[in-house]
Amino acid sequence: MPRPSATADTSGRILDIAERLLQTRGYNAFSYADIARSLHITKASLHYHFPTKGELGKRLIERYQQSFLRALAEIDGLSKDAPEKLRRYIGLYTEVLRNDRMCLCGMLAAEYATLPKPMKSELKHFFDENERWLIAVLEDGRISKRLRFSGAAREMAQLLVGSLEGAMMLARSYGDVARFEAVAERLLAGLGLGK
Repeated sequence: MPRPSATADTSGRILDIAERLLQTRGYNAFSYADIARSLHITKASLHYHFPTKGELGKRLIERYQQSFLRALAEIDGLSKDAPEKLRRYIGLYTEVLRNDRMCLCGMLAAEYATLPKPMKSELKHFFDENERWLIAVLEDGRISKRLRFSGAAREMAQLLVGSLEGAMMLARSYGDVARFEAVAERLLAGLGLGK
């Protein structure tokens, strides 16, 4: 297999560091100087790969979304059962929280008003894709009578995403993943699922 170029490798390392900083501090709480210091490179080097912080942020969202969509496709491949899919979906959030991080897009949503316009568009796209996937799972679950809820599947999908993102923030504030897990279980119980 061909080896990645040094440029691609450096870009990947920049994205890795920036993702960690964003998920732990937030977009506005890290700078190119933080990344340069971590990688022992110059800020000019960073600007070569990502001319602006907005471009770096947009690329971070795109990469995070691609990874998340692969995880959703994997969930689809592992099970056809709507309740199992929802449990695995919640597991994605739980895993991020257990690694002392927040959902990258959840962190960005908290800073939405200050984000560059291209990042805002990508951020909405991430949440739209989450809702699209959840709507399909919820509708399948309702048809198969494995899930029970009133109202539109779209509204329930929005409730799930909003509740999980909010539960992550509060669990992080308390340093207690169990708080998140309790909210997630309550959400599942509201769909007719017990432990």
